[in-house]
Amino acid sequence: MADEGGARTEVLARVRAALRGVRRDATPVPLPPTTTTTTTGDLPALFAERVADYRATVVRCAEADLAAAVEAALPAGADVVVPAGLSVAVAGAREDDGLPAAELDRVDAVVTDARVAIATTGTVVLDHGPGQGRRALTLVPDCHVCVVREAQVVADVPEAVAALDPRRPTTWISGPSATSDIELDRVEGVHGPRQLTVVLVGPDADPGGDR
Repeated sequence: MADEGGARTEVLARVRAALRGVRRDATPVPLPPTTTTTTTGDLPALFAERVADYRATVVRCAEADLAAAVEAALPAGADVVVPAGLSVAVAGAREDDGLPAAELDRVDAVVTDARVAIATTGTVVLDHGPGQGRRALTLVPDCHVCVVREAQVVADVPEAVAALDPRRPTTWISGPSATSDIELDRVEGVHGPRQLTVVLVGPDADPGGDR
């Protein structure tokens, strides 16, 4: 320990010697002002663009067309599970009643609501309240269809955090599950769904606005 203390003293002495004569500017360099380049009306469009950048599918629809949009987003003949309290009826789906992981692994798709969505990062956040289900429900099945309403889209991460209850667990989803090895070969579905479809719902949304 004595040798380590001596080495530390020597290093600090060299640093002080190197700094002798260096002029210190007492005036701090001002940081550039923080600006937001989006307006509230642009947020849903920006969110849709960023989600699509992650190789996810974005479907925009009106509230009246939500059930049809969700059905069209699901694989044909899929075994679909939904959480209690989901905001849309999904024909033929069964409600999650605590299915074990092995059975969840045989489920083809899950449909959930979201708690909040972030425009600048294309991220969907779930806090696992009504309509969102438990974490395993959104991580084990191969396909996740997530319903986001335009009113839930916020500009950035701080705004999303402010809207969340810090006492609740959260899952942050930015595109389908993907990872890369050291050679940057992309592999999808390693630790979550390989397919993510975000159904973005707005009263005046263009049903033809798929990405």
